[in-house]
Amino acid sequence: MDQAFTTTSTRSSSTATLDRFAPYILSILRIMAALLFLQHGLSMYFGFPQAMDAFPVFSIVWFAALIEFVGGILVALGLFTRVAALIMSGQMAVGYFLFHAPKSFFPILNHGDAAILYCFVFLYLFFAGAGPLSLDALPWKRK
Repeated sequence: MDQAFTTTSTRSSSTATLDRFAPYILSILRIMAALLFLQHGLSMYFGFPQAMDAFPVFSIVWFAALIEFVGGILVALGLFTRVAALIMSGQMAVGYFLFHAPKSFFPILNHGDAAILYCFVFLYLFFAGAGPLSLDALPWKRK
């Protein structure tokens, strides 16, 4: 009986420790996903870290790059995170169905697995928020 209590107590303690770090890990996930996403916009507009093919101004690719660039910055900083994440999630859903899904049903074959992953990470951020390490969480922004 005493051993069962010790195991339950240890499990609860481990879970409590993990629960305490969860909001900070959410912030790290947000920052990393946004910085990876930002690379796409930087490549399209500024050729960094890799130059991309030219595209016409006000085309669908131009708007996608704008969302990737501005959205990536906003979400990385944790500013207007929910709105930016919703737009970015929608962009990835549209991008997947327009450019990847017609090639094959399977994401590994149509190279759309990153688009799906971004879509759901940003959808999660829309619901979860930015986390404590963000401009949205600054004390003077609260009521």
